Amino acid sequence: MRTVDDLIASKPRPENIIRPDALVIDALHLLEQVNLSYLIVMDGDAYKGVFSEKDYSRNVVLKGRSSKEAHVQEVMTTDLPVVGPEETVEHCMILMIRSKARYLVAIDEKKFMGIVTIHDILREVLANREEVFDDTLAEELIKTAEGRGRIY
Repeated sequence: MRTVDDLIASKPRPENIIRPDALVIDALHLLEQVNLSYLIVMDGDAYKGVFSEKDYSRNVVLKGRSSKEAHVQEVMTTDLPVVGPEETVEHCMILMIRSKARYLVAIDEKKFMGIVTIHDILREVLANREEVFDDTLAEELIKTAEGRGRIY
């Protein structure tokens, strides 16, 4: 089964990185430039959070803040669910659904690996359905039900 390590390894080196002390307006320009919906907030090699379009709308616009005065660290998301390199893609999908998150932070022994997005999961599922899901339970249910003429 495919893992977080596989996902991160298949992604290009991120170009969507911003410092926590950057102004929100600069983050918005970078979002437009990289054509993504989120930025990884890093202070040197240290992961600090994610700044997304959702953060902008909820923490800047709706709260009446100025994007020319507010800093990314004041409005970014810092409490995303964390996954390790050995976690499966299926586990990531379940975690995203349960936590209503669009992003997961991949950490390996306290070292930041990258961000797993809902789009990463969708691409993986579409490209590698057989490797993402463990079909043994479904196969067992079908085998058990075949003798009774139904599968429910």
